[in-house]
Amino acid sequence: MKKTKSFKFWNSEEVEQTFGITRIYDNPLLDEWLNNNYVIDPKMISYLEGVKDELVKKIEYWNEEELKYHFLGKFVDMVNFDKFDNYRSFLGRTLSAEVNGITISGEVDFMVATGKQTPQVPFFFLHEYKQELKRDNDPLGQVLIAMVAAQTRNAHGKPIYGCYVTGRFWYFVVLHEKEYAVSDAFKATDDEIYKITSMLLFAKADIEKTLKEMNK
Repeated sequence: MKKTKSFKFWNSEEVEQTFGITRIYDNPLLDEWLNNNYVIDPKMISYLEGVKDELVKKIEYWNEEELKYHFLGKFVDMVNFDKFDNYRSFLGRTLSAEVNGITISGEVDFMVATGKQTPQVPFFFLHEYKQELKRDNDPLGQVLIAMVAAQTRNAHGKPIYGCYVTGRFWYFVVLHEKEYAVSDAFKATDDEIYKITSMLLFAKADIEKTLKEMNK
């Protein structure tokens, strides 16, 4: 009988042990992502300053839905993952896969994937919009298991990128083959908000590059 386990019940250690995945701390893919040279244009800087100021004043009081609406929605819209017709952002969609005889499935807060009506080939995940003072699960485990599901479904063999958010802090994750790496925290209430933006712009550019290679 096949086992079924929802994303929300996984922690990172279970993902590692169940699927033979190893966390590494010297990862060239993560280094490339962290050291990208995307320049934030003046209009975007002005917009980000307004977002940052609101976040500084209200982050401690927003609940999860308010965090999504007042901060994350504006932030992701600015990066514009919906610019082209061959991929788009999906919110609150279910992703599932069978890996090593285990069916893993769950609702993903935000993913970028091909498809118009339903996600087909996922590339990037933004998961776990958690309030800063509310940590009742393992957000890394939840984004990582979603990335494992995506890796299983995808035939392109390219890295899967993701991040998870707890209040003002953003952590970026890359999974390739059987190895993954996690960045240090980036703080959205100071000038690191520009680095967060450049990380998202890099992910968007990498999606476009991968799609071009897939369509050759």
